[in-house]
Amino acid sequence: MHAEDNSSTAGESSRQFDFVVVANRLPVDRVVDDDGGAHWRRSPGGLVTALAPVMQGADGAWVGWHGAPDETVEPFTHGDTDIVPVALSTEDVELYYEGFSNATLWPLYHDVTARPEFHRTWWDSYRRVNRRFAEATAKVAAPGATVWVQDYQLQLVPRLLRQIRPDVTIGFFNHIPFPPPEIFAQLPWRREVLEGLLGADLLGFQRTSDARNFVRAALRLTGASSARVTVEGKPQTGKSQSLMVDPGLPTAHLCVAEAFPISIDVGQIEALAKDPAVVDRARQIRHELGNPRTILLGVDRLDYTKGIRHRLKAFEELLADGDLTVEEACLIQVASPSRERVDQYRRLREEIEGTVGHINGAFDTLGRTAVRYLHHSYPVEEMVALYLAADVMLVTALRDGMNLVAKEYVTARVDNTGALVLSEFTGAADQLKQAFLVNPHDIDGLKSAILAATTVSRPDAARRMRSMRRQVFTHDVQGWSTAFLDRLSDLTRAEGHRHE
Repeated sequence: MHAEDNSSTAGESSRQFDFVVVANRLPVDRVVDDDGGAHWRRSPGGLVTALAPVMQGADGAWVGWHGAPDETVEPFTHGDTDIVPVALSTEDVELYYEGFSNATLWPLYHDVTARPEFHRTWWDSYRRVNRRFAEATAKVAAPGATVWVQDYQLQLVPRLLRQIRPDVTIGFFNHIPFPPPEIFAQLPWRREVLEGLLGADLLGFQRTSDARNFVRAALRLTGASSARVTVEGKPQTGKSQSLMVDPGLPTAHLCVAEAFPISIDVGQIEALAKDPAVVDRARQIRHELGNPRTILLGVDRLDYTKGIRHRLKAFEELLADGDLTVEEACLIQVASPSRERVDQYRRLREEIEGTVGHINGAFDTLGRTAVRYLHHSYPVEEMVALYLAADVMLVTALRDGMNLVAKEYVTARVDNTGALVLSEFTGAADQLKQAFLVNPHDIDGLKSAILAATTVSRPDAARRMRSMRRQVFTHDVQGWSTAFLDRLSDLTRAEGHRHE
């Protein structure tokens, strides 16, 4: 339901909504036609897919940035979702997004895989932008509304929103890992971030260990007077971590931290995997590579957390040792562009491309290529064709909240063939236990796992794949959103929540 808000000004929605999603980006992308006309298209991401049915059923609004700096866009409706754009300047993008979010928080939360940078100007921008998001949300949330805030760019929003609107119920989901307190404590503004998150009623994390890390940090760094921890049994996710908090908020409330592993739209991936055109494209890919006995595949954003360098090193050594040959094995590495304005990412791209060139220079023949490197983003149809073409999927992330590529590969293997080599430092490793689990820092262990995956017997491969597919199909992305929102609703009822 929605109510009218007669105090709205230009650029603000005059409607209020019972369910509001808040994310750094909106669920739509602007597309410019050949004739110069522009329209909005639904984004292909998993989060948008997961929340689309919820938005339709709840008359919901989505608050976020539309992707172009220094531009104000009026609220509008797209499909069944009301869109509430938040404007960001070029400076905001540089300091809040590229700076604090992706050069401070991202490396810190990924166990300092790269060195985080701590700059006060970045932090000041992060605070300002988070307040802007909170204020925009407060304007469009109906009395007693449910608000679901998404991800690490907006960690201050829960508390800021609660200070403005103590009547609303607030959920927050962290899509990336949450580091151990010993690492998180490096952040100069650690208490402010923790208290920002403690403004939520329910905090969702990818793994139980992430939820525990958060609670340990909150108890250690916000003080016993601010938090008291209890443990409740919860059959579907193990133990939940509950904190009673009152960090300068209008009312004390219970903040619960639990694991809600995110997943994928299995129906879409499975349907594409059975599409004759996609199946034909998979055959074409194998033919273009010379029909090698084994195709290995890596699909990643070009990011230092993904372990691409470790994967290439292991593959190169397997070729050098003679355990694999270029005549029988080929590695396809898809590395989609990522944060190319950031020096660290430009250097990573140069290093990866240099390594690929070195491997191919050493092992290519006139008819065969060792590594086919693709620095592009591809539509989902092409990705599923690659999944079908690949005999072995390599997911060697050094740290990852979940890694949905692993789940997509498993879902696409409709005939129960193929093998998955999966880093134990991904959230997916908690669920896909029949994969060949590896520590990607252990190059010898990674080489052994790759060899085992390339030589696994057909019955063993089928047994492993059936088990992993069963897990993904019974825990799809719609189940993820439903589980989180049902839990948030249960907490609201149990606490006799604010309702004005």
